[in-house]
Amino acid sequence: MNTENADSKVCRIMGIDPGTRNVGYGIIEVSGNRLTFIGGGTIVAKGNEMSERLVTIHERLQEAIHHYKPSVAAIETVFGGTNIKTAIAIGEGRGVAVLSAAELGLQVVGYEPAVVKRAVAGSGRAVKEQIQEMTRRLLALPEIPASDHEADALALAITHAYRRQAADTGLISINKKIPSRGRRRR
Repeated sequence: MNTENADSKVCRIMGIDPGTRNVGYGIIEVSGNRLTFIGGGTIVAKGNEMSERLVTIHERLQEAIHHYKPSVAAIETVFGGTNIKTAIAIGEGRGVAVLSAAELGLQVVGYEPAVVKRAVAGSGRAVKEQIQEMTRRLLALPEIPASDHEADALALAITHAYRRQAADTGLISINKKIPSRGRRRR
């Protein structure tokens, strides 16, 4: 399943924007400094039962992994919120995404939403429209991704590509946070 080649430094990365109804996924290929859009979409899990939706998400993510053959999955981490029910549901969706990727042998890495926004749009407070437009620009797409879920997933893949490149050049450790581009603290 691994499409990474040590000689050519080509790597296929799948970004996953987890959820329990809508799950975005996006696949890019990295060769040197070049990012190439490979594919993506949004899994819409219908039904009233959470277990039914999670099974659909698991199956569809694994189908996408088999089809695109990425070597790594970058998945958004759960962030704290005021609504505990929503946070738990997102955590359940994230768990299924992690399982779907890990079960098929992919390396799984997680990124906080603010880290992704900073990496792609230059600000940890970027809005969805900024992420969609920057994703379009960075991947040289003719138009923005079909859904904000797909755009978020592609942004996750781009973030991992940047982190991987920085780690390869010795600028950062792959496990450290990307430094803020904002004002310096005194």
